[in-house]
Amino acid sequence: MTAPLDVLVVGAGPTGLALATQLRAYATRFRVVDRSLDRVRESRAPAIQPRTLEMLAGFGVTDELVDHGNASVRLHLHLSRRTLHVPVFDVGCDDTAYPFLLFLPQSETEAVLTARLAARDVTVERGTELVSAEPEGEYVTCRLRTGEGSEETVRARYVVGCDGAHSTVRDQAGIAFEGHAYPQTFLLADLEVDGLEASAAHTFMTASGLLFFFPLGTPATWRMIAMYPPGARPDEVTLDLLQQIADDWTADRLTLRDPVWMTSFRIHNRGATHYRKGPFFLAGDAAHIHSPAGGQGMNTGIQDALNLGWKLAHVCRGAAPEELLATYEAERAPVGHRVRRLTDRAFTVGTSSHPALRLARTRLAPRFAPLFLRATGPRARLFRTVSELGIHYRRGPLSTTGPTPPGRGPRAGDRLPDVPRGLQQRTAGPGYDLLLTGPWPEIPPLHDLVGVHRLGTESPWSGATHALVRPDGYVGYVARGTDLTGLRTYLDRWLPGPRT
Repeated sequence: MTAPLDVLVVGAGPTGLALATQLRAYATRFRVVDRSLDRVRESRAPAIQPRTLEMLAGFGVTDELVDHGNASVRLHLHLSRRTLHVPVFDVGCDDTAYPFLLFLPQSETEAVLTARLAARDVTVERGTELVSAEPEGEYVTCRLRTGEGSEETVRARYVVGCDGAHSTVRDQAGIAFEGHAYPQTFLLADLEVDGLEASAAHTFMTASGLLFFFPLGTPATWRMIAMYPPGARPDEVTLDLLQQIADDWTADRLTLRDPVWMTSFRIHNRGATHYRKGPFFLAGDAAHIHSPAGGQGMNTGIQDALNLGWKLAHVCRGAAPEELLATYEAERAPVGHRVRRLTDRAFTVGTSSHPALRLARTRLAPRFAPLFLRATGPRARLFRTVSELGIHYRRGPLSTTGPTPPGRGPRAGDRLPDVPRGLQQRTAGPGYDLLLTGPWPEIPPLHDLVGVHRLGTESPWSGATHALVRPDGYVGYVARGTDLTGLRTYLDRWLPGPRT
């Protein structure tokens, strides 16, 4: 039996790869396994949100993702009598270095993350599945099986299930997965389409439902998503059927050809009753699945991983108490619940056959959509939600405000904005960062995991303020003034390990 691991990561999709990337940055002892012999080749999740790009930037992969993807995509909303050109993230995103939705196939996202791990001597063990996982004392005894049938037993302090909707880790942990399936059947295809304006995503809103075309580039130029039309066999996906839908649901003359991949699928809205049970953790689709409305799924999973990874690393190295791991579910479960609720509402409005919602799609939307596009305030709030820049943990156990809160600026639990530009880059990477605003006396070293940055007057806060930024880019502690008593109390609780 090999030496015990700190963490066994099960599943090497975007969530598991992101977790592995963060664990490697902390020199954590881990392995990452996946039952599939190769990474996905289909496009699947086609877009990366601004907040995900921010969080991955500290690991040196965001620039490469941007280079591979398309950041100049616009949205064309095709209504019954007009087409609206919808600006994307033109408002509400002035505090990020990535004010755009990056269109990039999931296969390319996985390729970039896998290459990053390989460059740091991490091998993704494909063709290896988790057969069983049994807690025994301080470790979980895990039985792994390769595609050739050989088996291996490994021990790990923690096991993280990033293994999708049919998670083995979730089953081994005995965590329920509750929710429902939507009645509609959908079809999906990667193919070529003649007649669509390039560098734009197209949404056709009809009485029958919604039809989407997203620009991919690879493995085909376009991704098509639509509901099966009435009377079609739900087990049949053909190019003729796709063309029929395009003819019936659009006023444009579109020619569909050269499909690379065609499939049908059902959409579920389900969530794990717990994100943690003992030494087991769930992230990504193992914890929550929902409709693709808003492009939230893969992004939420990656952010699950990057919330969890540094906490596991700090506990495993003895720098933080076991109590820190309980904050993962406390912070991420509410996010998962909100995403499921938001996507459910959007999905229902877009697909329901209820007469009132059909009327809304065909009559009300053409009338009121232009008014909404001119209302910058509501649009900014919508974009903050969709971009995931608005996610916060203000009510979480890791968020503390000192005795004198600052008058303005980010609050405890908020994401650190990139203001002034480059601030996020200065605070990226392992460890915490203490930001000092205004005139400050010299301070003694606080901890070997806490870096200190003097911002002067260029800061999200005004006056003399100090704020502790967590490794995942959220403000953990903030207070006005130069008295660090409250900060030291915070560090004593959450980072009591070895100090300088």
